[in-house]
Amino acid sequence: MRRRITGEPRGSFALEGSNWFERPEPGRATDAAWKEDRRILDEEHRRLREAVAALRGKDLAKKAQGGETTLLDLVTGAAAHDLYHAGQIQLVKRLAPD
Repeated sequence: MRRRITGEPRGSFALEGSNWFERPEPGRATDAAWKEDRRILDEEHRRLREAVAALRGKDLAKKAQGGETTLLDLVTGAAAHDLYHAGQIQLVKRLAPD
């Protein structure tokens, strides 16, 4: 997403891969690996917020790199995606036993 907003080249994300990244097998994950994944998430989210904050109003009508989607549609789609997952987390928390 950030790459499409900023025009950065492919491979500029912190992990190799496209949509699915190699992670430790279940039972082999460590606290250190989890902390590193969270660090990457925090850093990438910060960079995405900075890219969005740098957009000017007139930029939002422009097409994002690599497609016909406008930057406005890309940004609002990302926000909706995050809200969807936030709702999932709240549902799981509600369903989890005390």
